[in-house]
Amino acid sequence: MVNASAVFQTERAMRGPALWAVCVLVGIFNLAYGLKEIRWCVISTLELNKCLEMKTAFESAKIHPSMSCIQAASALDCVKKIANKEADAVSLDGETLYQAAKEYKLKPIVGETYDQEVGTLFYAVAVVRKANNSITINNLKMLKSCHTGFHEAAGWNIPIGYLISTGKMSVMGCNIPKAVSEFFNQSCIPGAQHISPNLCQLCIGDEKNQNKCTDNANERYFNESGAFRCLANQAGDIAFVKHSTIQDNTDGSNPTMWAKNLHSSDYELLCRNGSRAQVTDWKMCHLARVPANAVAVRPETNSTAVFNALDVAQKKFDITSTGFKLFDSASYGGKDLLFKDSTKEFMLIKNQTYQSWLGSEYLQSLNGLDCSRMPDNLRWCTQSRAELLKCGDMAEAFKSKNLTPPIQCVSGDDSSDCMKKIKNKDIDAVTLDAGQIYTAGKVYGLVPAAAESYTDDNDGASYYAVAVVKKSSHNAFTIDQLKGKKSCHTGLGRTAGWNIPVGSLIERGEIQFSKCNIEKAVGEFFSASCVPGANQPGYPSSLCELCIGDVEGKSKCAATTVERYSGYTGAFRCLVEAGDVAFVKHTTVSDNTDARNQEPWAVNLKSTDYQLLCLNGARAEVNQWKECNLAKVPSHAVMVHPSTSITAVFGLLDKGQEFFGKNDNPNGFKMFNSSAYDGSDLLFKDSTVRIISVGEKTTYQDWLGKTYLDAIKKIECSGAAITRSSLCLLILMLHSFFL
Repeated sequence: MVNASAVFQTERAMRGPALWAVCVLVGIFNLAYGLKEIRWCVISTLELNKCLEMKTAFESAKIHPSMSCIQAASALDCVKKIANKEADAVSLDGETLYQAAKEYKLKPIVGETYDQEVGTLFYAVAVVRKANNSITINNLKMLKSCHTGFHEAAGWNIPIGYLISTGKMSVMGCNIPKAVSEFFNQSCIPGAQHISPNLCQLCIGDEKNQNKCTDNANERYFNESGAFRCLANQAGDIAFVKHSTIQDNTDGSNPTMWAKNLHSSDYELLCRNGSRAQVTDWKMCHLARVPANAVAVRPETNSTAVFNALDVAQKKFDITSTGFKLFDSASYGGKDLLFKDSTKEFMLIKNQTYQSWLGSEYLQSLNGLDCSRMPDNLRWCTQSRAELLKCGDMAEAFKSKNLTPPIQCVSGDDSSDCMKKIKNKDIDAVTLDAGQIYTAGKVYGLVPAAAESYTDDNDGASYYAVAVVKKSSHNAFTIDQLKGKKSCHTGLGRTAGWNIPVGSLIERGEIQFSKCNIEKAVGEFFSASCVPGANQPGYPSSLCELCIGDVEGKSKCAATTVERYSGYTGAFRCLVEAGDVAFVKHTTVSDNTDARNQEPWAVNLKSTDYQLLCLNGARAEVNQWKECNLAKVPSHAVMVHPSTSITAVFGLLDKGQEFFGKNDNPNGFKMFNSSAYDGSDLLFKDSTVRIISVGEKTTYQDWLGKTYLDAIKKIECSGAAITRSSLCLLILMLHSFFL
């Protein structure tokens, strides 16, 4: 007799692993190839009604996954529900997708396509009258502006975000409306009447001059046509609108009285590169391409399953359908419900990142409006007691003018210590020279937030590295005769004081080295030097021989201003008192001679007693630095952690220099003058004329530029032996920088 129990146990034992494997495969299949149900998020009763009909339509057509509807209070509430796994999908505009992706890690998987090119909703453009031919995108300040509406994409988000992100407009404390009201002379921004009256000065209201600046058609300058009308009526100098607005309101397209005699040829577009173009060239000349709406889901959601369901639906329920229509909202008493009514079809997004879908131009504008990284305080890294004192005064001065975020002053040992502290988020900002910027970016991951400019023109974001000597009739040596001389340097690893002159001498064959020991070679080339920061184990003592330390003779050869021969002024003082040549910047001599520096060692110095060494072997007067220099290099920049808002940093400093940037300002504190603290170049170089935005150069590579990067890499040393050929063309490359 067969034991049934035993047979059952045997079968179960055999079936168990097989069933388990099948279950696993089914689970994998469900995860990889489909979803059981798509819970679509809706934000209104009208959308819910349409969604419920969509659910029924999916069921009748046997479309899988099936559809269900989840109601939320807003698009952002939908995003939160999806992130919390309470819903699965929703179609979002670009601005909401930006938030959904950055804050909640959602991804775009299906895009809507319209009559425009794939992935595009419209182009945001800046329009001006052709007759105003002096206007470019770079000189909009104090013009009169016309906008479609407050927080509208083409009229506000794109242009304002662009102006902020490129540094053309500075914003303090993330008060964007205030910044706009101060940037433009007058504006009409419908919907901003409760924000600031300055934003509504150009608005005219309705025919009875009522409802001024309202965000509806009662304001005649409202929306696309209204903003263009504001320009056409010559109330404004510039209008921010969609690319189709001009054609829609000129050449007979708009029969209303104000538009019927307008000609599109009388208007032009402003391009991002500073040029102008015909109004039909919007694909080439625009502020940003605004992306189409996209369906967003959680990262783990199967995008193919969602697209396949929508793809089947769009074919069954298109505009010719006798029942439910996917891209129709009129039947439900609304507009753009679930999807935009102008949608022609869905497309599967291949590169499912928000950056790729939004595009760099649009993303740049949204970044300009992003206040999520605004620091509560800006902790500034100081590198000496003198800097700490000046920083404290700057903090108090800024506070007296209610500038935000408030500054806090923190001590660092030297520039490297500041970089480490910023990387660790213990400190927020420090000003560094080009060589230090390279280290800060490459080693510590820091980014530039603002920069120094040494002139009022566009060439101010750079300076010249020069070799200065005393004028002499009996000992007029040239750059080819520096061996055995006593040299003065701003600091180890500094651009004008070390990287440029040492690289130049290596390239010329004057300094030769082996096994990557550049410091040893420099120590043997000069008879004595002061290279602040070279007081390190294994470095030749001759590199610190000329240094004098502080007033008590301590901290000799320190890398900070504690060493009196450090920095530009210190290196020049070293030349005056001890050296034969000083490697500094082109303004150093004029900054410290002819009674400009009242310190005892400098008060009687004359600029005519000094000359420059030229690369061609000649000498030149100190005011001939454009023709006689070692290289042209990028200016100093304020470096921060990448998580710190560069908008906040530049906005604070830009507003601060309005009050404290001029040496003759009546407000006491002087940002670009260190004489009150018995030092020079504290916090900022004293030769700074103004702080400027880094614009679109938001990485250390962008700020330094390829030419400088290629050059500085030539003098990098990793410990392996290198040859002179690996250093070739250093100065030629540097010389062409910014030229």
